[in-house]
Amino acid sequence: MGTSWYKEPWAYLVFGLPFTAVVAGISTYFIANHEPDPLVVGNYYKKGKAINFELDKIKQAQKLGMKFSLTLKDHELVIVPTGIEKEFSLLHVNFYHPTQEFKDFALTLTPDGDGNFRQDIPQDVEGKWQVTLSTFDNKWKIQNTIYLPQSSAITIKPMPKES
Repeated sequence: MGTSWYKEPWAYLVFGLPFTAVVAGISTYFIANHEPDPLVVGNYYKKGKAINFELDKIKQAQKLGMKFSLTLKDHELVIVPTGIEKEFSLLHVNFYHPTQEFKDFALTLTPDGDGNFRQDIPQDVEGKWQVTLSTFDNKWKIQNTIYLPQSSAITIKPMPKES
């Protein structure tokens, strides 16, 4: 009669490796499902249909000749309409961070006496941002990717994405 199974080192190797794989699999499952990815769209069909509507808004902005100059200096955002003869009373500005949803913010700006839109931004806005501009009636829309801070003015104009 030999030694007991628990005294054999090979027994721990034979039982230990599968047990470790099971623990690692369960741990991976809980880590993956702890916080769902906020970038995934649940109803992709509805979102896909809305893309065509959004492209029409961008094409409308292109047809109207919408163009803006954006500067950010000392936490003051200044948006100057350029190439536009039409004046409008409100401008919606949305800043979307590409990876950190909690940094996203939206502004509703009114023009000053010169027709420029100004707003103090209390938070730090360094890095890459997706900026969306539209009016209160939401008839046109401009989307651009910008990198902040920049020493010169950033031109924002409608550029429809190619399909």
